Amino acid sequence: MGEIISIHSFRGGTGKSNLTANLATTFSMRGHRVGIVDTDIQSPGIHVLFGFDETTLEKSLNDYLWGKIPVEAAAYPVHEHEVAISDPARAFLKDLQIWLIPSSIRTGEIARVLREGYDVGLLNEGFRTLLDKLELDYLFIDTHPGLNEETLLSIAVSNSLVIILRPDQQDFQGTAVTVDVARKLEVPDLRLVVNKALTRYDFAKIKQDIEAAYGAPVAGVLPLSEDVASNASGNIFCALHPDHDWSKGVEQIADSIMQARK
Repeated sequence: MGEIISIHSFRGGTGKSNLTANLATTFSMRGHRVGIVDTDIQSPGIHVLFGFDETTLEKSLNDYLWGKIPVEAAAYPVHEHEVAISDPARAFLKDLQIWLIPSSIRTGEIARVLREGYDVGLLNEGFRTLLDKLELDYLFIDTHPGLNEETLLSIAVSNSLVIILRPDQQDFQGTAVTVDVARKLEVPDLRLVVNKALTRYDFAKIKQDIEAAYGAPVAGVLPLSEDVASNASGNIFCALHPDHDWSKGVEQIADSIMQARK
């Protein structure tokens, strides 16, 4: 059975979905079968990085949660996606083994989630089914920011939890709450990632200070990069620019997670 890695942040705007997509792709580039579930049902978006748009997403996680389809029917093999393969900027995806389970971007379906909710217990069942049916080595969960019922479930069933924060006082306070919750839920492996750090900062000191403040390892400190920002979620940055400092930082985070799981 494969492992579940949840990527979370207490606040929005941390670059969580972008990092999730790049981390998952990095794992796949190392020969692993990888799945990605977008559980940010209220504001989904990770599908954009893989070349999908709302017109190509006939099935989604929402359909599974409302009992319309089995969860594996909402899994799109990214490596077979025509848009990804035909676009030269995404041609590298055809050689990888990645499955994406998106949430619906349709306004009516998002409104229904907000109005009616869903059986959160189905998420755990769906995660396990995806690991089994798709024979995944790793299942990445792109969570909804903050702490709510589905986020707590994702954290509770994770083998590894990566919490992303920026060097910002609001992020510091919210992350402290999330770390405390994760410890109470007894997550086997907890790691922090500092994202969007100004390049003039001393990254070694940031890592040292954050580890001391939270009593948890920092898997990496990623710079605030104009190159990544200008990518505008148009591609998987680390696959297109593997020698970039930001991409090397993602590699270090992947190394940290993998070493912890050995």
